[in-house]
Order: sequence, then C-alpha cells, then structure tokens
Amino acid sequence: MAPWAEAELSALNPLRALWLTLTAAFLLILLLQLLPPSLLPGCAIFQDLIRYGKTKCGGPPRPAACRAFDVPKRYFYHFYIISVLWNGFLLWCLTQSLFLGAPFPSWLHGLLRILGAAQFQGGELVLSAFLVLIFLWLHSVRRLFECLYVSVFSSVMIHIVQYCFGLVYYVLLGLTVLSQVPMDGRNAYVTGKNLLMQTRWFHILGMMMFIWSSAHQYKCHVILSNLRKNKAGVVIHSNHRIPFGDWFEYVSSPNYLAELMIYISMAVTFGFHNLTWWLVVTYVFFSQALFAFLSHQFYKSKFVSYPKHRKAFLPFLF
Repeated sequence: MAPWAEAELSALNPLRALWLTLTAAFLLILLLQLLPPSLLPGCAIFQDLIRYGKTKCGGPPRPAACRAFDVPKRYFYHFYIISVLWNGFLLWCLTQSLFLGAPFPSWLHGLLRILGAAQFQGGELVLSAFLVLIFLWLHSVRRLFECLYVSVFSSVMIHIVQYCFGLVYYVLLGLTVLSQVPMDGRNAYVTGKNLLMQTRWFHILGMMMFIWSSAHQYKCHVILSNLRKNKAGVVIHSNHRIPFGDWFEYVSSPNYLAELMIYISMAVTFGFHNLTWWLVVTYVFFSQALFAFLSHQFYKSKFVSYPKHRKAFLPFLF
C-alpha cells in the first residue's frame, strides 16, 4: 500500500469524525424528505431547521414560536465576512511560514494538533493545501461581493441555528484545509528546493475546474438577481419567478450544483486522494442536494408551468 494510503486510513481524527457526522446527518435528512408526504416527519421544528429562505414558505405551517428564532436571509454576508477575515488570516500565516520561515502561532498549531493535524514530512504536497486555501479565500471574497452588490434578497428568513452554523462553518473549513499542510514542528514542511517544484498536473486541472465552476455560479446568481430588476437594472420587486438560462435549463438550483463542483475542484487540487477533503465534499453533496430538492419542490408547487424536464440538482438524474 502506498504511504499516503496508509496515512489516510490510519486514524479517524476529530476533523474526519466531525465531517463524517455531518455527512451522515444530511444524508438521513435527505432520505427522510424523499419519503412519500404521508410518511414525512411532521415536527414543525424539524422542518423549520432544515428549510431556509423561500423553502420555508413551501413547508408546513410555522408556529409563532419558530418565528421568534428567525434571522433575515440577507445576513448571509456575515458568513463571508467571517470567512474572508479568518481564512485570510490562515492564508497569511501559511504564506509567512512558506516564504519567510515564520512558525505558526503556538495557539493555532495547538488547535490544529487537537483537530488531528499530524507531524509528518511526506505524502501531502504543501502546494496543494496552499492553493486550496487561496481558492477558499477567493470564493469567500466573490460570495461576499455577490451578497452585497449582486443578490436581491427578499424578506425571507433563516433559523438562528442555521445562522450560527454558517458563522462557524467557514472557520472550520479553513482549519480543515490548514490541517492538511505537512508540518515540521510549527513550520510548514516543503519537499524539494522550492514550492513551485511541487507543481503537478492536478493543480492545473483543479484551478481550471475552480474558475469554471465559480464563473457558472456567479452567472446563476446574476440570473436570479435580474429576475427582480427591470431592463435598467433597478430592483422593482422581490417575488420569485422561474429562472432560465445557463445551467437553469437543466436543474432548479445550478448555484448549488456549482458549489459542489467548486469543492470537487479543491479535491482535485489535493491530488484526488485526500480522504479528509472527500468527506467535506460528501457533506457538501448531501447538504446541497437537500436544499436543491426543497427548492425544486417549491418551484413545482408555485408554478404550474414549471419546466417538467428540469431536475432538482443533478442534470438528467436527480
């Protein structure tokens, strides 16, 4: 067995356990939602926790107690502010270590060790983690820009639990990426004479996939935004309409599909074999599939003329 394979299978560290738990939870929730309506869990709190935005309107009646925990969906930009700042800080620490030889702060190194980062001098290329952290930061910058200057939010809500999870999510994501950096004490370990010597074909492929997926997600968000504007670009309403164009011709939520492709591009950048990141990708798959399915149900229930060939999440399949 290859050395990297032995290392990947050696332990179920806290990070892997956490992502595996999240994956299992969202898989179970998705399977429950796929049951016939008569068998769906009728608990209003449960449905309120798994739905957000417009899909809350398509769910069961919401008790007044549930509305007490509402947070405006437009607060999504808070998630990306946290991500830009936190993951920017992690990227700065990694850059300092790689190019100036500065050690990671002791508290950060200790946190990474608790989460399962190991001291090793081989297997994972530090360039892979460096690129993925750059991708994650750029993704957060773009999504922050979209939330502030592209998206047109209505008065829909998210649950306070979903809001808190969103605040923690990108912090955890950045730590997951940084924990994949090969370490030598408190410093990043670089094999070869310099970082560029580690460049591999999958780094180029991953970068191309990231740019392609990000471009499509941006285009989908622009299409959704334009549904609420006139030809002059002025917002005239906040109602929901049937979107058309780009990947909307195939699925109801191409922005969720693009999100999955972005995470897959990062898995490719890691060289295909990083088990921890594939657990992240699996979580993203089931969570985005759930939200896409609920969104698809909303569109079909609201619009009689909704395209019948259009799937929820995966073109021609689901």
